[in-house]
Amino acid sequence: MALNRSVEITPLGEMPALGVVPERMLAQAIRPERFGEPIQAFQCEEVATPRARKGEVLVYVMAAGVNYNNVWAALGRPVDVIRARNRAGEPEPFHIGGSDASGIVWEVGEGVENVKVGDEVVIHCGVWDVEDPWIKAGGDPITAPSNRIWGYETNWGSFAQFTRVQAHQVLPKPPHLPWAPAAAYMLVGATAYRMLAGWAPHTVREGDVVLVWGASGGLGCQAVQIAKAMGGIPVAVTSKQHRGEWVKELGAAGYIDRGDFDHWGPMPDWRDDAAYAEWLGGARAFGKAIWDVIGERRNPRLVFEHPGESTIPTSIFVCDNAGMVVICAGTTGYEATVDLRYLWMRQKRLQGSHFSNDDQAAALNRLVWEGKVDPCLSMTLGFDEVGKAHQLMYENRHPRGNMAILVGARSADQKDLS
Repeated sequence: MALNRSVEITPLGEMPALGVVPERMLAQAIRPERFGEPIQAFQCEEVATPRARKGEVLVYVMAAGVNYNNVWAALGRPVDVIRARNRAGEPEPFHIGGSDASGIVWEVGEGVENVKVGDEVVIHCGVWDVEDPWIKAGGDPITAPSNRIWGYETNWGSFAQFTRVQAHQVLPKPPHLPWAPAAAYMLVGATAYRMLAGWAPHTVREGDVVLVWGASGGLGCQAVQIAKAMGGIPVAVTSKQHRGEWVKELGAAGYIDRGDFDHWGPMPDWRDDAAYAEWLGGARAFGKAIWDVIGERRNPRLVFEHPGESTIPTSIFVCDNAGMVVICAGTTGYEATVDLRYLWMRQKRLQGSHFSNDDQAAALNRLVWEGKVDPCLSMTLGFDEVGKAHQLMYENRHPRGNMAILVGARSADQKDLS
């Protein structure tokens, strides 16, 4: 739909008339010449405002969530996302990141019927070509060759006054949430939901023990709540006692302090009897710690993984017979060793998982609407602090839970609880 574009630019925090799309907008942008630590890579710039095309929605951003993917974008590694898009024919010499947002629908493109101008929404980050043959043949869109992550693999993310997204990405904002917490949960929450509910028959059943690594982080705190809501018994792995006590408040049966163990990292060569025995002793002691938390000798049917390199050997070992280790990241590295004897002899499953599809994102959103999952917002920062937020994440100094950036919203919704 054609709307008035008579406004040149609107100051940050001053909302234009509903449906009026300014010619230009403010954005926290990354350029190749600034690749490096996030604190220097992000800079506020004035850029042309994108418009909603067929099947798309333009959203006035009230708040944006912070995720590790735009630490990678700032560094320019492991992927130079700007160069990748330029090679694909997209001309912009900059990257506007941000893969979580809450905001107001400002413009709808041709064919959009699920939302209207003025709707308050949250956005999920799954992008794909609806004409992709994979999808047309009935394949899961998030596994389609055309799938990308909005605000990382695509441009025009949420660190700007306006963001352009595909209409299917837009979901109704839970009415009880202020703007900042509403912007903080969708990427991590929908990712966690797919991991725990998307890989039948290994979905959380009543009474299942679920081991959650990094349980006080943005992803893990969602997994603890989702597992609990599905009837599982979450056992948290954290660092520091206060973080462990916090995840118990979220629903964990208890926690294990990973600092109590030192067997992390790749497994030793199985032919080195002494080294392997030492590693095995550490893995068994960790498994006993799980039993101590739940009060009986039961192994986790599901292991919620994302550290990767340092923890996969132990995860495979402690997972129950015919259970599943599901992994969505490799925050400690991408090379993992596995004693295949435990995998095949005890018929365990190692499953990769990446974000979610529309149905899974909507299911997670319903849990938030129902109050069964909290966004766990712990820090709210201003628009000029996008670089700072990602620097904290880069240096592993970010608080527990999730962070959000105020964009159109001008008041903090929650205090820093770090």
